[in-house]
Amino acid sequence: MQNLFNFIRKYSYVFIFILLQTLSIVLIYKTTYYQGSIILSWGNTIAGGWYDKTKSVKQYFNLVETNKHLAEENARLRQQIASSYIQYNKKIFEINDTVYKQQYQYTEAQVIRNTWHTSNNYIMINKGYLHGIHPDMAVVSSQGIVGVVVNTTPNFSTIMSILHSNSRNSIRIKRTGVSGSLTWDTKDYRYGTLTDIPTTHKLYTNDTVITSGFSKSFPEGIPVGYIQSFYEEHGSGFYTVRIKFATDFNKLDFVYIINNIYKEEQQKLLETTNLTESNE
Repeated sequence: MQNLFNFIRKYSYVFIFILLQTLSIVLIYKTTYYQGSIILSWGNTIAGGWYDKTKSVKQYFNLVETNKHLAEENARLRQQIASSYIQYNKKIFEINDTVYKQQYQYTEAQVIRNTWHTSNNYIMINKGYLHGIHPDMAVVSSQGIVGVVVNTTPNFSTIMSILHSNSRNSIRIKRTGVSGSLTWDTKDYRYGTLTDIPTTHKLYTNDTVITSGFSKSFPEGIPVGYIQSFYEEHGSGFYTVRIKFATDFNKLDFVYIINNIYKEEQQKLLETTNLTESNE
């Protein structure tokens, strides 16, 4: 307490000056219209600037919540696009009636751990089997494919990224419709390799690569990347193609987990077919 009194005594003339200045400004504002209007305008300018800065700071700290809401909205919108539905054509009395039945459901999740610089990369998200997430579900970002769920706990899941030495996905050249396989050479997270692309179809730089739809997990038409370069393996009749991934794995924030509603039915049909073929 004594230190406080010493401080006030030492700087008393400064406090008196500030008090007198404040009193003078108040008297001018109340007694003189012109000077008062100037003071009011000056005060409003300062206050407006302060509120603007405060609002910007609040908006910055609310970005996480805003992004979460946007991701949830994108998940709902993705479920409404045509590729998420199976199309049936029913002919009744020679009238074509097209009926759409949903095949894919999307669940948004936030990335809480991500690697992209090792030979076998994994991603962890904040959703688990309590949220309907199960192994073998496909995962995409707003830019393109990401990987496949491999393990789940009640509230978390791990994803095997396409940046993994064991990752292999079916793709298609959008312009020509030719299918092939996507792998990663474990060197650069920005680029992947396409194989099994026949040389009978001409390729061009920047051709778009999409998912083929042959997988039971990924819908058809999800962006994969864009052709950067290609060459023909001597005498093989196939290209080796280098693509740049559509997804930037260094900036993953939110992802979407895709549930194929008919996956179990498709799997059982394949198993039945294989069993039938093996008995022949």
